[in-house]
Amino acid sequence: MIGNSGAADWFRNFGGAPDAAVRLLCLPHAGGSASFYFSVAKALSPSVEVLAVQYPGRQDRRKEPLIQDIATLADRITEALGAYRDKPLAIFGHSMGALTGFEVAQRLEAQGDGPVELFVSGRRAPSVSRDERWHLAGDAELLAEIKSHNAVGSELLDDPEMRASLLPTIRGDYRAVETYVHRPGASVGCPVTALTGDSDPKVTIDEALAWEAHTTGAFHSEVFSGGHFYLSHHQEAVLRTVSARMVVSAGTAA
Repeated sequence: MIGNSGAADWFRNFGGAPDAAVRLLCLPHAGGSASFYFSVAKALSPSVEVLAVQYPGRQDRRKEPLIQDIATLADRITEALGAYRDKPLAIFGHSMGALTGFEVAQRLEAQGDGPVELFVSGRRAPSVSRDERWHLAGDAELLAEIKSHNAVGSELLDDPEMRASLLPTIRGDYRAVETYVHRPGASVGCPVTALTGDSDPKVTIDEALAWEAHTTGAFHSEVFSGGHFYLSHHQEAVLRTVSARMVVSAGTAA
């Protein structure tokens, strides 16, 4: 079993905001890192304190073993969150981060202290399956799949040394997502907001709307123009939605 690291290893606080009334836990996509949310933390400070999750196997945690299982990853994140439960918490996850956030939310609710809202971005609902096996593809095929989504920083894969360093991490994350097993009936009690791009090849609008079946609370959805990384081009609009929803949900939970 992979031992759990401390909170300082798991979370990055780029924006400070110690006096914020609510925290937003942000979980990256496959191959992503905490720094993906640097601009989000700066934009939301000082009204919201952003905790960006740093998965093992990348950047300053590159020497740690990957966690190639969503459930185990969610277990570790939930354990590390213990020091951050002194104020209301919302969760935002993009792609792989949406699935992981869903699992973290369930664990927190089982402990009696769930999030005030779950934001799921760029990911179809857990009950909607596709037979994707990119983690088993050859390097060239996997590389083409990754670059087709035009993620910020994907140009690093053009460098042979960077590609050799990054590709195993991305493959491990794809394995975690593609081997995820949905438990029928699994849901959360907190409100869920689903966000998606209208031309995202990884999730259709209907697949995003299917998240409604995974909450017994309120459901809200918004569609933006763009593909899988639509949020990189619509950050201001996305954060307006996130901020507004958090105010409503935190007020209701108070």
